[in-house]
Amino acid sequence: MLSRRHFLQRGVLAVGAMAGLDAFLRTGWAGEPPSAVGFGPLLPDPAGIFDLPQGFTYRVISRAGGPTAMGHVIPGCFDGMGAFAAIDSDPGCVVLVRNHELSPDQVMLGPFRDQKPSPGICYDNGAHASPSLGGTTTVVYDPATGVTKREYLSLAGTTRNCGGGTTPWGTWITCEETTESAGPNKGSLRAYLNDKDHGFAFEVQASAKGVLSNPQPLTAMGRFRREAVAVNPSSGIVYQTEDQKEGVFYRFLPARPGKLAEGGRLQALRLQDFSGDTTNWERQDIAVGQSWGVDWIEIKDPLNDPAAQARLAGANRFTRAEGITLAKDRLWFTTTDGGPARKGQIWELDLRNRANRLTLFCEPNAATLLENSDNLAIAPWGGLVACEDTVGNDMEPGQYLIGITPQGQPYRLGCNRFNHSELAGVCFAPDGKTMFLNIYEPGLTLAITGPWAI
Repeated sequence: MLSRRHFLQRGVLAVGAMAGLDAFLRTGWAGEPPSAVGFGPLLPDPAGIFDLPQGFTYRVISRAGGPTAMGHVIPGCFDGMGAFAAIDSDPGCVVLVRNHELSPDQVMLGPFRDQKPSPGICYDNGAHASPSLGGTTTVVYDPATGVTKREYLSLAGTTRNCGGGTTPWGTWITCEETTESAGPNKGSLRAYLNDKDHGFAFEVQASAKGVLSNPQPLTAMGRFRREAVAVNPSSGIVYQTEDQKEGVFYRFLPARPGKLAEGGRLQALRLQDFSGDTTNWERQDIAVGQSWGVDWIEIKDPLNDPAAQARLAGANRFTRAEGITLAKDRLWFTTTDGGPARKGQIWELDLRNRANRLTLFCEPNAATLLENSDNLAIAPWGGLVACEDTVGNDMEPGQYLIGITPQGQPYRLGCNRFNHSELAGVCFAPDGKTMFLNIYEPGLTLAITGPWAI
């Protein structure tokens, strides 16, 4: 199998010449894609779980509620996910590290149920009464046989682990989408007590052996409602999204690339000579296809509402920034409810030189495709893959997985027929032959194969 680095480099070759994508995204989506685009029409799934084009198949490789190798229960609320080659055991297998967006009050969806966790495994033990129930699980999957070899809890005691991102050194960064503080908190189901503050990123080992990672918060990266991250392999800089309406777009410059726990500097993006509102809610302050130079504002106190500090210093807000993906010198991120129709935006940050530029790539206000895009991935055949995160669709119910060709045309790659739950965690095996995807509720992970154009 190709290494993660080689896979990213191959993706770069495909995405680097996406002139057609540039042109297409500047025009927006206005209707159905031509029938010749993509892999063909979606066919109804007889099992009623996931529609795919002809020639494609899926396997359900993991379900919430099943057992783990360590005696825990597979938690629910499957969210962001990363795929890695198994390097410490099980050659040929893929290691999936998967987030669980759970709060301490969701006991019956958590990994412990009515049991107390073993001492020392949780970041926040909730005074031994209400441990935080988010974190990550790891799935070891053999693509050659279609068999899930083992599943285990790989990070415990964090809260609302939503998105994340892989690193060039082979780990997963999982993100807490909350800023709950230590002390009493009120959940939707019951009140609970936190021992520690939340709002941090944590690093998880991508191991096939069953390694429970040390729950050490990466405090220098900031405390905020972090959604997802992308790491530039050439510089080690970590780009971060924030899922709140008054959030900003961050980058973290580590003191030592690859050693995030050793500290660094947190900065926020500012558009040069721009005085409008990037949301475009009230008026079109920034047009689709328009580019702006950017600079970066230093944040003095990463632990004390860094977005407010950044906006006060002139940083721009980006409403509900969520999915993010990076291919060498280009980065895309979504703002889920941007635009006058609140159907979302996709932004592209050009990293090819020191004077970075940000472009509003798309804002599909009248579209029937790509509503409220969330998780993003680079397709190994070139282009992007995006998960929808909205209840239903203008044309028919269901959440869609949307592809965008290197020539710049969108197409439907799949559809959730199981329920109205969002899709999440789209990622690809290191060899590009298997796509993995989560149905958030009640918690299903799919392995999808077919005649990918790679």
